[in-house]
Amino acid sequence: MARLAQTAGLTDVQQEILATVRDFVDKEIIPVATELEHRDEYPQAIVDGLKELGLFGLMIPEEYGGLGESLLTYALCVEEIARGWMSVSGIINTHFIVAYMLKQHGTQEQKDHFLPRMAAGDIRGAFSMSEPALGSDVSAITSKAVKDGDEYVLNGQKMWLTNGGTSSLVAVLVRSDEGHPEGTAPHKSMTTFLVEKEPGFGEVRPGLTIPGKIDKMGYKGVDTTELIMDNLRIPADRVLGGVTGRGFYQMMDGVEVGRVNVAARGCGVAQRAFELGVRYAQQRHTFGKPIAQHQAIQFKLAEMATKVEAAHAMMVNAARKKDSGERNDLEAGMAKYLASEYCKEVVEDAFRIHGGYGFSKEYEIERLYREAPMLLIGEGTAEIQKMIIGRRLLEEYRFQG
Repeated sequence: MARLAQTAGLTDVQQEILATVRDFVDKEIIPVATELEHRDEYPQAIVDGLKELGLFGLMIPEEYGGLGESLLTYALCVEEIARGWMSVSGIINTHFIVAYMLKQHGTQEQKDHFLPRMAAGDIRGAFSMSEPALGSDVSAITSKAVKDGDEYVLNGQKMWLTNGGTSSLVAVLVRSDEGHPEGTAPHKSMTTFLVEKEPGFGEVRPGLTIPGKIDKMGYKGVDTTELIMDNLRIPADRVLGGVTGRGFYQMMDGVEVGRVNVAARGCGVAQRAFELGVRYAQQRHTFGKPIAQHQAIQFKLAEMATKVEAAHAMMVNAARKKDSGERNDLEAGMAKYLASEYCKEVVEDAFRIHGGYGFSKEYEIERLYREAPMLLIGEGTAEIQKMIIGRRLLEEYRFQG
């Protein structure tokens, strides 16, 4: 099958990596994804395969045992994986964000301690910002850390942790007023803690509980959980970067690259929805001919393919901008916004092409229809992306009157 969303200017190494991942997706993920998703079963065999491919260390520097690849390479791999099953890309994404934050902001001791084992996939990462009453207002975090000798005592409840149960390292953002006088802006009195724990549910270390999986409409297989801290004691050397008060900026840096990842996921899901739609349109006959020969369906396919191409181009642009060392919050926000919205529309159009069969759990498009809405929310809603985009545009096009 001819493929949409080709990327120009890739190196031979990048092309080889993508070909390997695409082959793995076609052989190991797509044939089992719907069955596993319906059972809400963690895809252990798939994760083990990704570990063997070295994808958990794709962007971790070679000096720590990783492949030292670019954000673009990573995003294109995520696009392929999401094309197979979006939940698997979520397992990779949260791990990647924590590894990225460690690489960019960790102390040398923290990098030496965590990154080699993260590259090997022996440590799996998760990150935690959200809280039950928080929504998009990160500055309203109430979870708190209080200094006690050489340790910090953490208390509070966190929400929506992808990999909450299966992870063994969680980057947790909390308030830390110590050293920050009253009246300090909320985002300047937040700290990221590197919390090590045992995989699983229940009390996974003294003072830390992962209650269980949250039952979701879609995005199944991957474990999404709460995290409860009740006098959780963390050594001071597990403050990310070794200095308090920088947590908000560290998390936002991680989320910025995470938005490129979510855009890539939207591209992958949309591409799979197009593949399913165009194939079904050539197999299904009405009024004596394949429905693909009806003008109404051709128009729909044309719109779907154009949206897949446009979203992919914006995602690639955002990744390349970040790889160049430039600020990319505008491009990442645009890519995440467009890719998630277009993904929803392409999936719905493919669902419509399937007609009544699209409503049946026997057809893959039914699963995609339940998965796509998560992308509208994850790593910042469409409304948050529009705020980011609008503010950056006003910075760039400031009127001098």
